[in-house]
Amino acid sequence: MKEKRYFTLEEANKLLPAVQVELTALQAVQARYAELYRSHAKLRRDNAPDEVLFGMESEMDFLQLQAKLNIDNITRTGAELKDIETGLIDFPAKKDGEDILLCWKQGEKEISHYHGLNDGFRGRRPIG
Repeated sequence: MKEKRYFTLEEANKLLPAVQVELTALQAVQARYAELYRSHAKLRRDNAPDEVLFGMESEMDFLQLQAKLNIDNITRTGAELKDIETGLIDFPAKKDGEDILLCWKQGEKEISHYHGLNDGFRGRRPIG
């Protein structure tokens, strides 16, 4: 099993550009998958030809693989993807000898908050 990585604030902030690229790609994949899923369900109800449905199913299979790759690329860094839609990502860290999570939400310029392991987003506190 891989040893848990702990980040300094500087290390986590340096990773943000790469993490943002993967997150944005993942969100696009998720949106396309949802669109295809809805279309597929409607076409199935309307008895669309098998080849049309098969084409959509193949694209959905590919999108699942792409999403897994994006998620793996994020988690391989040691970051923890918490929510795709809102773009929440945590970075394990230590503060005063305690395990914490540096908390970043998509749209924030840099990491400026943290929370305890069991506090979640609502327990965010400013760093400093």
